[in-house]
Amino acid sequence: MDLIQDHIRLLMEGRPYEELHEFCDFTLGQQNEATAAKGVPPSAPADFQPVVKKSVCYIVAAVLFNENNEVLMMQEAKSSCAGQWYLPAGRMEAGEDVSEAAKREVLEETGLEFELTTLFLVESAAGSWYRFVVTGTVTGGRLKTPADADSESLQAKWIGDLTDFPLRAGDVLPLIERGRQYHTAHCGARPEPWHHPVVPALRPHKMLLLRTVILIRKKTNNRMHVLVSEKTAAHLPVCEINPMRSVHSTLKKYLTEIFGAEIPPHKPHGLLSLEHSGRPANSNDGCCLTLLISLKVPLESVCLIDKYSWLELDRMVGDQLLARLAKNMTVPLVVIR
Repeated sequence: MDLIQDHIRLLMEGRPYEELHEFCDFTLGQQNEATAAKGVPPSAPADFQPVVKKSVCYIVAAVLFNENNEVLMMQEAKSSCAGQWYLPAGRMEAGEDVSEAAKREVLEETGLEFELTTLFLVESAAGSWYRFVVTGTVTGGRLKTPADADSESLQAKWIGDLTDFPLRAGDVLPLIERGRQYHTAHCGARPEPWHHPVVPALRPHKMLLLRTVILIRKKTNNRMHVLVSEKTAAHLPVCEINPMRSVHSTLKKYLTEIFGAEIPPHKPHGLLSLEHSGRPANSNDGCCLTLLISLKVPLESVCLIDKYSWLELDRMVGDQLLARLAKNMTVPLVVIR
């Protein structure tokens, strides 16, 4: 069980770790069996395989600021939205990881090179569309001017006030605001507590996975415990994400599988890590989101269904996880639908 705590330490640092094989405690096939027992037809095939730009869509968006707190924007060249402004963003290509895709989009659309420092927001729609929002530091290149216009963009600008700039869509405004909060928290006159830099970890996955770190307090000794799956070797609980349903829907089904119909009061706080590789192209197009969840009732009042148990954490690990329950200490997972 010490290995579980080692894995938690790595996850809190946003780092990948090696396992004997890819654990999955609740596959799409098992989910389909559970719904079929209730007379509900399956919503996704049991053998679903994520393939970039075909069965799964990964979008990268970069929110970058300069020393004047201006955000980097690009002017669209596409006929459907020509002349409108947007963040440098686009679809991940086969064989790319998150960092590579973000760097390529920023270079193509703005002319600038940057180094990714952190993932600070993940959005999902259904279970097969994800937007990974990152920030970082400009390291080189030349800002694209109208003379450099091409099929990628007409130009790029550092903009302080977006009021007078027609936007392709208003969905970038909360992303920019979140990025500004992160930038101010780290670079402002009064630094604020925020999660450490979370760089997407390079670990290949063949499925879309949701790993859970479920935290609870034991009343009798006031110690923090984490939920462990004992199906095969002991590991943190993992389920396959239904590509046709929201991540919230997948989580609810999985918690029902663990706790039964009476799911304890709980709160999903955000992501500790994102794992994705993309290599080799079209064979490892899955990803794994690690979600931190706290239960709002004591351990003694919670019943577990077969093959799950509670692991008492070392005080230091327990305290570190408790600290991550605070505001801005995890990467928000925004479920659009």
